[in-house]
Amino acid sequence: MGRPMSHLVLTEEERSQLESMARARSMSAALVQRAKIVLACAEGNPNSVVAARFETTHATVGKWRRRFVNRRISGLYDELRPGKPRTIDDERVAELIHTTLHQRPRNGATHWSVRELEGESGISKSSVQRYLSLFGVRPHRSESFKLSTDPFFVDKLRDVVGLYLNPPDNALVVCVDEKSQCQALERTQPMLPMGLGYVEGVTHDYKRHGTTTLFAALDVLSGAVLSTCKPRHRHQEFLSFLREIDKAVPDHLDIHAIVDNYSAHKHPKVKAWLAARARWHLHFIPTYSSWLNLVERFFALITDKAIRRGSFRSVKDLTTKINHFVTHYNQNCKPFMWTATADSILEKLQRLCKRISGTAH
Repeated sequence: MGRPMSHLVLTEEERSQLESMARARSMSAALVQRAKIVLACAEGNPNSVVAARFETTHATVGKWRRRFVNRRISGLYDELRPGKPRTIDDERVAELIHTTLHQRPRNGATHWSVRELEGESGISKSSVQRYLSLFGVRPHRSESFKLSTDPFFVDKLRDVVGLYLNPPDNALVVCVDEKSQCQALERTQPMLPMGLGYVEGVTHDYKRHGTTTLFAALDVLSGAVLSTCKPRHRHQEFLSFLREIDKAVPDHLDIHAIVDNYSAHKHPKVKAWLAARARWHLHFIPTYSSWLNLVERFFALITDKAIRRGSFRSVKDLTTKINHFVTHYNQNCKPFMWTATADSILEKLQRLCKRISGTAH
């Protein structure tokens, strides 16, 4: 018959706390997984199903189910193990964390290193590293962000996300943009091929042979890309690319194009051309929000796969290889799946704004 399964029921407060732990990036991976296991058990799933979901053992799931039933959330934390007594008390640890978060090194550096904290606190380098890891403090890392200053940010966000999640009938949604300054760089020395035990070697210096601009339109539904390379990226080239899109799309379909706020996209001649074609609809993303345009994901892909590590003897050579990559990409293309709702994005931005507000002195 086996051991009976412990019945697990969560209060609203416990569920909220466990969901917060499951989303946390600063906690240990083990603690995050334990929170996910308890949430899955609370759904009524047997241990075998939960174990298969999280690729762990039946015994592990049963252990954390029982620990939670007996001791609630505190039971998910590791118990104290016998060993050598601590030589660093809580006050010194708290002072170390406070120094890392709220002070700067005396040598004028922008952030602390483990060795600098060792000299400042008198705690060994290995212990400093262990405590920083325990509290999820990473002074050696930083993340970039940019908040949009567009006064119509919310309206534009809902408009673009609505096209991704609920595209209109009898219409084609395309993400249009240009990747300017694609440089034709020729490496001054041959590349060293990858081998057993070592990676490909590329010399850091190069010869410049000019630039090209890659215009691309990504079909949101199929993932196919229509592209062309042009020497410049003025309104004339943009208008020429719109004509190519117009010719490629069947006449019975409307065209909803998602673009950024580059001045060439709002030129009077572009506006006049669009006004004469009722099936065209331009949707502008908010300022400083290029992440909303899915074609940027394709630009990152082609940069990584075809441009960054290439060696090109001329602009013609570069454009030929770009066209070759796009042709093969379209043969097996898949759409980039957009899943975030406008409300979830606004909630995330609200949390970021609260973090920024909390840094004011």
